[in-house]
Amino acid sequence: MSTETKTDIGSYFVSNYPPFSQWKRDFVPEFYETLDSPPDPTVPLGMYLHIPFCRKRCKFCYFRVYIQQNADTIKRYVDTLDREVQLLKNRPAIAGRELQFVYFGGGTPSYLSAKQLRLLRDKLSESVSWDTAKEVTFECEPGTLSLEKVQTLKDIGITRVSLGVENFNDAILEENGRAHLSPEIDRAYGWIQQVGFPQVNIDLIAGMVGETDENWHACVERALSMQPDNLTVYQMELPWNTVYSKEMLTGGLESPVADWPTKRRWASEAIDYFMAAGYELSSGNELVKSRATDKFHYRDNLFRGSDILAVGVSSFGHLQGVHYQNQDELEAYMNTVNSGELPVKRALTPTPHQRLIREWILQMKEGRLSAAPFREKFGVDPLEEFAEPLANQQRAGYLEVDGDEVRLTRKGLLQVDSLLTEYFEEQHREVRYT
Repeated sequence: MSTETKTDIGSYFVSNYPPFSQWKRDFVPEFYETLDSPPDPTVPLGMYLHIPFCRKRCKFCYFRVYIQQNADTIKRYVDTLDREVQLLKNRPAIAGRELQFVYFGGGTPSYLSAKQLRLLRDKLSESVSWDTAKEVTFECEPGTLSLEKVQTLKDIGITRVSLGVENFNDAILEENGRAHLSPEIDRAYGWIQQVGFPQVNIDLIAGMVGETDENWHACVERALSMQPDNLTVYQMELPWNTVYSKEMLTGGLESPVADWPTKRRWASEAIDYFMAAGYELSSGNELVKSRATDKFHYRDNLFRGSDILAVGVSSFGHLQGVHYQNQDELEAYMNTVNSGELPVKRALTPTPHQRLIREWILQMKEGRLSAAPFREKFGVDPLEEFAEPLANQQRAGYLEVDGDEVRLTRKGLLQVDSLLTEYFEEQHREVRYT
């Protein structure tokens, strides 16, 4: 395996700009200034709630998670989420605005019991409502679900369930540190179908440690047999603070993950298989039964600069053009909020040019862009602004420019994150991303 193609340590997945490493504590006052200013009412408002609890820590996980926490800690955390929303709700940038979308991410939001989920909904409903939201997404780990809990999700207003399947092979699930096994997938999915939700997504990961051609093809076939509304196919990477990365650094071990050409081939084969069955590509790693009806509002709003309130430990947000992140230690987060202060740890106000770059690169991940909305929003022609990288990437076969339209080829879609740094400002191309 050559050094250029092996899966080495580092973050490849681009989800924001400027890079997170450039966000600073010194810029937090800019967040408060924005929070106390009247909002642009044309910008949609959403909320991301981070639930940091898990049964186990996956060996490829790099998120802020806490395993095997007791009921008292979880109740304290739910109370703290409520307190944080109370601290936010009457500030000028937020007061009176309706939530258009909500995302419960983790960790494992479904680690919470049915009783804890109802408590969370009841507490938050005194401050905010998602009754009129276009979408309320909830991430689930199969082994944490029961019929009662799935019914509770429906009762509290969840409209989009995302099930973290990742793989159907028990040996691979165990090797990679997943908490669930394949029988739990079948049970959980049966309950989800029995209760019924407008949108159901399942996640797969191409390139988990131990993956083979034969097993991957079996996983893809089994995923298709479930007929979800959305299918998401990630390619496994190794950010810095994962178990696998630490083992490589301390033990001098070779990367245990399949190389990038293999993962891209597996992802491409999955895309071909799903598209042959009638699914449509909605981004480089997402397929839907129908692009006309199967929307992912959280992603669409994130990619287009909407306001997203960050609620919970280590949660990321974006408010009226300012990026920010909460404190990332559980006790410090809870202590700060319960002392009556917002827990914002770092922030950054991008320049207008940086906001243009951010929305351009994120929408590139969808595989097709029109220059017209960017001209209208930013007063800049992106085809001129990004003429050099577009020409380079068109020559290399990653994309095609046709009039106002930019379309990524399959080759480009499968490695889109590796293309995006070419659009970064020069001072950000070599810095650590996270």
